[in-house]
Amino acid sequence: MRAVVQRVARASVDPGGAIDGGLCVLLGVAEGDTEATADRLAGKVARLRVFEDEDGKFDRSLLDTAGAALVVSQFTLIADTAKGNRPSFSGAARPESAEPLYQRFCAALRDLGVRVETGLFGAHMRVELVNDGPVTIVLDVD
Repeated sequence: MRAVVQRVARASVDPGGAIDGGLCVLLGVAEGDTEATADRLAGKVARLRVFEDEDGKFDRSLLDTAGAALVVSQFTLIADTAKGNRPSFSGAARPESAEPLYQRFCAALRDLGVRVETGLFGAHMRVELVNDGPVTIVLDVD
């Protein structure tokens, strides 16, 4: 499972929801990912210290700031580009496996106290965001 996490001043997805301040999370689910993987990654995202404290240091998380998360499914994050110019998506989980894990990730964030907005799994979506910093972190969890 892979997440690209961007600290945002605001973000929205159409179709889907919107947030004012927090993290935009692009989430890719790989073959072999499990509910435990989703839970671990949700914990990392919720506790990721990418918000500044009063001294300007990255020392606060979504949990500390009461920020929200906009979670958007994105199987292209699992692309393999090692050979040729066309990405291979063979490592991405099939939709019937990926969607429940995407939902589990979102539920795990909510269980930790994070307000979560989402896109529509499997849909063509338009994501708009204002990256704050910019701060962008890639998280991989096996």
